[in-house]
Amino acid sequence: MSLATQLQRTHLAQLTPYASARRSMSGGAVWLNANEAPTTPSLTADQQQLNRYPSFQSERLNGAYADYAGVQTQQVLSCRGSDEAIDLLIRSFCEPGQDSIMITTPTYGMYAISAQTHGAGVIDVPLRKAQDASLQLDLEGMAKQLTASANSVKLVFVCNPSNPVGNNLNLADVEQLLELVGEQALVILDEAYIEFAAASGVQQLNTIASWLSKYPQLVVLRTLSKAFGLAAIRCGFALANTDVIDVLRKVIAPYPMPQPCLDIAERALSGAGISAMQQLVADTVALRDAFIKQITAKPWALKVWPSCTNFVLVSVPDASELVSQCSAAGVLIRNQSAQRGLDNTVRMSIGSADEMNQLLEVLP
Repeated sequence: MSLATQLQRTHLAQLTPYASARRSMSGGAVWLNANEAPTTPSLTADQQQLNRYPSFQSERLNGAYADYAGVQTQQVLSCRGSDEAIDLLIRSFCEPGQDSIMITTPTYGMYAISAQTHGAGVIDVPLRKAQDASLQLDLEGMAKQLTASANSVKLVFVCNPSNPVGNNLNLADVEQLLELVGEQALVILDEAYIEFAAASGVQQLNTIASWLSKYPQLVVLRTLSKAFGLAAIRCGFALANTDVIDVLRKVIAPYPMPQPCLDIAERALSGAGISAMQQLVADTVALRDAFIKQITAKPWALKVWPSCTNFVLVSVPDASELVSQCSAAGVLIRNQSAQRGLDNTVRMSIGSADEMNQLLEVLP
């Protein structure tokens, strides 16, 4: 019995997923099996027709992302952003009122929100301060919570590179976590900002994805929202071994992504698209490093947190006041003070050169 079969919610073992027209049949020249209109009357002849349902899973898109991530096509599930992947994992593996997820605050807020919405418990093992002053995994604390009899942990969510902190986790700790968890749960590595970490020289792009063959409990989340600049199309990916992907395919919607979004995502993963992304990332990293130098000299910047992402976290005397001041001048930054251990911190995304100049003009 595979790990995913052991961990999935009990009722899913007997569930036969909805067999949509696109999922159950393919090929053919005349499609009369999905109650679709024969054309899209509001469009002109030279526009893309939108009368057909999209693929359940686009083999072309999944294949393109598999090539980019260095995995096999069958190890890829495309979905509506990594947010949907988070939700799918919780819905697939956590029994409401019985199972829990583990998070490591400060971290991305949707892990806990998705779990709470579903009725799953949330066990928090905060990141600890390492010898180099960076925030890293508390492996001892995680081990204690995993072995506590009252905690049925099915999923462990780790954000790397970290949002909102901005640093990279020690990969040796990540691998030790995988060994520690074993077959008790799935370990989900959220790599939304991995392209920036790779460009910053702190981690190779597909290091953790290459571990899938060794660790059946590993799931890697990726997105086109950040480095590829495609937040509007809501395209993300879960990378996992096929038994995990098969469980997620039971739960995902029959037509998870609109066809125009699939087409845009596929173009983004072409050779030209990847080259353009890499140039954008390089430009962003250069702007980030220059911005860090500029604000480090500001007397109100009590701490400028190291970043390998496309944002910078800064500790300030009064986060609310600074956010309000910038907002009044038409520049929006994010108050992160509600996060555990991040009192009076603000997160500033790295935009264009003009946008960063505007931010610097309104900062005190």
